[in-house]
Amino acid sequence: MRVPVSWLKSHLELDEAVGAQELVDAFIRIGVEVDDVQPLGTVTGPLVIGRVAEIEVLTEFKKPIRYCRVEVGEEASEEQETDEEGGPTGIRTRGIICGASNFVEGDLVVVALPGAVLPGDFTITARKTYGRVSDGMICSARELGLGDDHGGIMVLPPATASPGDDAHEVLGLDDTVLELAPTPDRGYALSIRGLARELSNALDVPFGDPANVEIPEAEGDAWPVRIEDPLGCPRFVLRRVKGLDASAPTPWWMRRRLMLAGIRSISLAVDVTNYVMIELGHPLHAWDTASVKGDLVVRRAKAGEKLTTLDDVERELSQDDVVIADDTGAVSLAGTMGGAGTEIGTESTDVLLEAAHWDPASISRTARRHKLYSEAAKRFERFTDPQLCAAAVEFAARLLRQYGDGSIQPGRTDEGEVVPLAPITMPINLPDQVAGVRYQRGVTVRRLGQIGCKVTIGTGDDGTGLVTAVPPSWRGDLLQPADLVEEVLRLEGYDSIPSILPPAPAGRGLTEVQRRRRTVSRALAESGYVEVLPFPFISASVWDAFGLAEDDSRRNTVRVRNPLESEKDQLASTLLPGLLETLQRNTSRGFKDVALYHIGQVVLPKAKQRAVPVLGVDQRPTDEELAALQAALPNQPQHVAVVLTGQRARSGWWGPGEQANWADAVQAARTVAAAAGVELQVRAADLPPWHPGRCAQLRVGDWPVGHAGELHPKVVEALGLPKRTVAMELDLDAIPLPEGRPAPEVSAYPPVLLDVALVTDAGVPSAELAGALVEGGGELLEDVRLFDAYTGDQVGEGKRSLAYKLRFRAADRTLTVDEATTARDAAVAVAAERFGAALRA
Repeated sequence: MRVPVSWLKSHLELDEAVGAQELVDAFIRIGVEVDDVQPLGTVTGPLVIGRVAEIEVLTEFKKPIRYCRVEVGEEASEEQETDEEGGPTGIRTRGIICGASNFVEGDLVVVALPGAVLPGDFTITARKTYGRVSDGMICSARELGLGDDHGGIMVLPPATASPGDDAHEVLGLDDTVLELAPTPDRGYALSIRGLARELSNALDVPFGDPANVEIPEAEGDAWPVRIEDPLGCPRFVLRRVKGLDASAPTPWWMRRRLMLAGIRSISLAVDVTNYVMIELGHPLHAWDTASVKGDLVVRRAKAGEKLTTLDDVERELSQDDVVIADDTGAVSLAGTMGGAGTEIGTESTDVLLEAAHWDPASISRTARRHKLYSEAAKRFERFTDPQLCAAAVEFAARLLRQYGDGSIQPGRTDEGEVVPLAPITMPINLPDQVAGVRYQRGVTVRRLGQIGCKVTIGTGDDGTGLVTAVPPSWRGDLLQPADLVEEVLRLEGYDSIPSILPPAPAGRGLTEVQRRRRTVSRALAESGYVEVLPFPFISASVWDAFGLAEDDSRRNTVRVRNPLESEKDQLASTLLPGLLETLQRNTSRGFKDVALYHIGQVVLPKAKQRAVPVLGVDQRPTDEELAALQAALPNQPQHVAVVLTGQRARSGWWGPGEQANWADAVQAARTVAAAAGVELQVRAADLPPWHPGRCAQLRVGDWPVGHAGELHPKVVEALGLPKRTVAMELDLDAIPLPEGRPAPEVSAYPPVLLDVALVTDAGVPSAELAGALVEGGGELLEDVRLFDAYTGDQVGEGKRSLAYKLRFRAADRTLTVDEATTARDAAVAVAAERFGAALRA
């Protein structure tokens, strides 16, 4: 919200020494965010008021150009200017070239004379252009730094000033504009009235409330109104003004304030409603009375009803929208934007001024549904003062009477009733207890009184002092003792609350689960994988892309009631959808070699999921309530997953690269297992979305903990992934924590290296054959590694040869070749017994 400092100070009794910076400091101290401070005094040199005496349109150019003679208050000599009879006029005019066309002869404009310097270090000089000498510049509001309006020249009302007057004083260029961002719960702060009251409290200075308007008794209704939806509109007020001069200009002081607040001047009636909205914080709507047909009715929109709003957009209304209707149907989208059919026009002389109190939630839903984030909706959705309706329309009506010669009609419509805010009782020392500060006696009562509360003091049954505060009508955010405590602490200054760091208790560090997670993450990062945080919600369509059966347990997910994206309304039961979406996004933007990992929780509903109990906030939950809450939550185990595509080892001057394959996914699982202190067993498996012939089940002992391998080609095509993409996912919580982590023993004795090639049936998994070798080799066998696989005529049809490197070592002596050979033969014997393996000749 843009706020001129001069407008704020007009409602406060401030010392002249208090400037913009002091106000900024006060706002920050009480919790009102200041986004920007914009001083206006950036124009130097001669800047004067001018009157356009003559306009000559130059038609010989591609775009319309006007050559203007402008009176700037300078006396002319006999040689400079003469009248029709040849005598001196006594007034000098300057010739100025201008491309704008929104002014006419006789208008007052702002002229920058040669030597003036405008914002942006733009120096004005006399120069020849378009065949004429331009002796100055006629300025727009943006060129003077007064706003963003650059649609034309800034034209002042006739009686604002005289030609030659110093424009610095007329425009008030010594002012400063503050860009403020009050928190959403403080709707009253979106007004000069609310902000000035906040400054009054922060600076302890008197405040003049602009809403203190004498409201006369109503003599009948201004217009018949019927409220059919009291929940959507608790109060509706109308005041009628007749005989308005539709051509009356908006006074300069009002136009200037609106301009500095970022609002463009349109007409007197519209400007007055905007001015009252900024001044008091209560939006108004002006109706052209002649266009209203019959009684006004406040109701919900009907099914299929449509309305053309002031922005000339026809909108299909929802039955949740609150509207104002007459005999023709809906004519205004309540609290958001008026209808085009009842808009104030250039010839409107009979005006109905409306001020209503709308349900904030209804206005918020309507604004978002129709994407109409108007200034009125911004305030109504944050709560407006329901007691301000009559004062707002009275204030606006008097402005129209004063500046537009309108006649305020005796009647005033005031339908509906607003329930006062409930009183709040709390211990009088509660702010002291919350802040840990002993405030001076009377601080709580004084601060609550400053914000407008009616305060009474009493005593509780136990003798403790109590304070009861009735919130003011404009503070709909004050609902509980914590809200009152916040007000006391905020106005006393958060900086007065001491910051004491509690001592950290000894002996508490990371848990074993946390330490394992960090170790796994570090191991994957060191292996070349990049950690990502994918979107945690998924769409149901991903299961079809994965090729899952209808009864697959992974389809059983938890739905989100208010998803960030409507189509992604499920909590993930596996990490792969989010990881693969991130992989696809990176490859679609030119990355070919991508290796990603993520460690996070998945959500697995229980077979019989209980309803989540609703716990109160007035006291700490009991152990039974916490147990019931925990029992109602779905299982949320921690998983780790990786996806890999492109080259595992990149090519370069050292040689060609290596394409990633299913074995790299298995190796990633082994890396995780090694970091977790366990050993994985690998078994062939068939589980979507992996390729059935290139999928491995990962086990710890006899317990399956995950899968790894190459994704199925149909899955790759459905998700738009590169060919041969591989993936791995492990359930970290299913991996047992090792009870101890003994330091590895490094033998000082040399190893004995032996190779063995075994011929087996082609269907025998290499990992199971390697397991048999380990079992038969005993303690001396230190490592087994597959280095070759061969199929062909030499081994026979349906057979294959698997060659392994065996490393033997003894921990306490130098191993002899005979001992290593005996251990090798024992390993081969177990493989032969279990799988029928034979040494290849």
